[in-house]
Amino acid sequence: MIHYTWATRPTIKKVKCVHTNAEKYMVSNVLTPGKVYEVKNETDEFYFVVDNSGKVGGFYKDYFEEVQ
Repeated sequence: MIHYTWATRPTIKKVKCVHTNAEKYMVSNVLTPGKVYEVKNETDEFYFVVDNSGKVGGFYKDYFEEVQ
């Protein structure tokens, strides 16, 4: 079960949060616009990042842009 070790896995890439305007869920509590987050896993629709709470959470990719 890969999700048990996400927090200790190496970072795949870094992404920057561009907005927290969610249609359905409140993400402004755990994401900060302008802050760079470490991606621990990625699917077609989600990034799994270490959020402001220090835990790994899954968020839609449209909240982020890739950082080079």
